Amino acid sequence: MWVIHALVDRQVSMAVQTSEERPVDQFVPCLVRCHRGPELESITLGHPLLDDYLAFVAVRARTNTWLAVASDLKIFFGVVAKEPTEVTPADVFGFLSAQRAPRRGARVVRLEDAEPGLAARTIARRLSSVRGLYAYLAARGDTGVSRNPVPTSLAARRPGVRRGKGGLPLIRTPRTLPRVLAPTEVDALRAALRTHRDRAMVEAMLLGGLRRCEVLGLRLDDVNAGERRVFVTEGKGGRQRMVPRMCSSSRASQ
Repeated sequence: MWVIHALVDRQVSMAVQTSEERPVDQFVPCLVRCHRGPELESITLGHPLLDDYLAFVAVRARTNTWLAVASDLKIFFGVVAKEPTEVTPADVFGFLSAQRAPRRGARVVRLEDAEPGLAARTIARRLSSVRGLYAYLAARGDTGVSRNPVPTSLAARRPGVRRGKGGLPLIRTPRTLPRVLAPTEVDALRAALRTHRDRAMVEAMLLGGLRRCEVLGLRLDDVNAGERRVFVTEGKGGRQRMVPRMCSSSRASQ
């Protein structure tokens, strides 16, 4: 049984509202997800070049990455409102400005970075998705795209002056350290857990460093109580690894 979900991006339509209406024949991306049972079969945006790229991403990336790339491209072309082969670096900078525009008024900012627009990491991820698309189109050689319109960086000095590798990034993402729970907070969290299952799941993350999705993907056969090891079959990037378990986590899982 096939299940099709079509998503219309309200955020994009609000961001690109102008006094003039769009031409009838102008490309407007529409994200369509097709499921066959519980499995996601395909993701399309309604344009042959974009759909080919999404099919290319599907065979080399995880499902969450596949969905994120499709969403990023949908938002980008909803804002730029051009055919993929007509996008220029000026359009990319225009998209960058639109993403940085205030979302809830100029006086409302986030506490972590004091910015009124989208987070820098979100914008950087969207630009990375667009850059990957045009790298694919340029590599094909039959799409009419010969160069990537998304700059990797800006020159840090005047032309002709010797400089080091790279330049100024388009988006400067903050390098922040993760917040570490205090021992009292860890004790309070563990005391609030009422079942052995919940305690084993939380302690696998606290003591073994497992990610949330890795814990949710664990099966009973992945836990070796005798050797006190956990086999992670669905790690980040599809990688597998063995994780030694602490004594407390071992007792909780048993």
